[in-house]
Amino acid sequence: NMMAAGGDLSSRIAALMLLTTHVLAWSPAAHPPPVCSTGVLPEPAAAAAVAAAGAERCARLPAVGSRGGVARAVMTTDPPIAVPGRMSKLERMRSRYGVAYEPEGGWAPQEDAISYADLEAGVGDIASFSRGDSVTGTVLGFEPNGVLIDIGVKSSAYCPIGEAALEKPMRPEDVFDLGASYEFLIVSREDENGQQLLSRRKILTVQAWDQVSEMMAADKAVEGTVAAVNRGGAIVTVEGLRAFLPGSHYLPGQNPPEELVGQPLKVKFLDVDRENNRLVVSHRKAMVDQTINNLNVGSVLAGVVTAVKPYGAFVDLGGMSGLLHISQISCDHISDVASVLPLGAPIKCMVISQDKSKGRVALSTKTLESEPGDMLKKREKVFEEAEATAAKYQERLEAERKAREEAAQDVIFGLESVFVDEPADEADADAPSPEPAAEN
Repeated sequence: NMMAAGGDLSSRIAALMLLTTHVLAWSPAAHPPPVCSTGVLPEPAAAAAVAAAGAERCARLPAVGSRGGVARAVMTTDPPIAVPGRMSKLERMRSRYGVAYEPEGGWAPQEDAISYADLEAGVGDIASFSRGDSVTGTVLGFEPNGVLIDIGVKSSAYCPIGEAALEKPMRPEDVFDLGASYEFLIVSREDENGQQLLSRRKILTVQAWDQVSEMMAADKAVEGTVAAVNRGGAIVTVEGLRAFLPGSHYLPGQNPPEELVGQPLKVKFLDVDRENNRLVVSHRKAMVDQTINNLNVGSVLAGVVTAVKPYGAFVDLGGMSGLLHISQISCDHISDVASVLPLGAPIKCMVISQDKSKGRVALSTKTLESEPGDMLKKREKVFEEAEATAAKYQERLEAERKAREEAAQDVIFGLESVFVDEPADEADADAPSPEPAAEN
């Protein structure tokens, strides 16, 4: 058995060497390529027959279907590469598989192949945008944290919910309508999927700054919403932008209370600085303009004494300052203003004159006294009865005005009667006297 085994092994080695020599000496014109499908090396005597059978079998391979028609598998050799370092598709398939795909009728000539330029022309121009470009897009659909937008490129763009509005909405459906078009700003390059990020908030921010700049130039009062209150003042949302309201510009001697959060508030702009993102507003300034427009002589206003001078006191009337001269405090003589009207004291006074163009208002408490000297003796009573006393004062002024008008009319009528009677008397004097009757 050992000898038999050894002989069998020797024959196998000899057959392998013979086959190797045959392959090395093989040429495409003289010998077909050997094919072995059994997995067992043949005897030396049958090596040539196996090779011939393999060549015949490969020649009889059936045709296979392809998209371009009928094709067949062709046994290949290792011909030289046409261009060293660059293999064609056919050369690569022959080198890799030994069987090449060949369509019916052969391969098309190289000049008929489609170039990249032809492919690009056939596809057409595809729009592309860079970061910072402004585009108009259509809402395609909603996602939990954003919106898909069609901007006319190969892939839909995406707008996160935080960039959907000036203030982050609860849902994207709250600020966008399906199928509607909006203006966006490109804020990123394309990712690996060709998608870009959009921002609607940046577009709205630019528009809001333009609006507040126009409002400040026109000195226009607007309505904002108090978002937060702190020791220095309050944060007010105006046209979607966050503005600072200093405590000194709320109301005289008062800071904005916590109850003001979420409430509307009339303000005017003090500073609009887009470059530094600074916006400052004033509620007091808005109230001053409103008070001046609604102010009339004879109106009774409540205020606070903000300054005391030797010639009188300055009273803050809800953001507007008025002068209460020492001669208008009381009918009695006053030597020290501070003793009657201390700093910070609440007060009621009547408007006796105003200059709206300069914002000046003259005040009086003397006109609110029921009896002369009440401001020195019964100041609280004067303030309690201020409205009633002012009404009586207005009635007295109206009666005096009518009396003056009637007196003026009487004077005018008297002068008219004088000028009418004098020409009549002169005409009578100039008329000739009648002649005496003739005597018979």
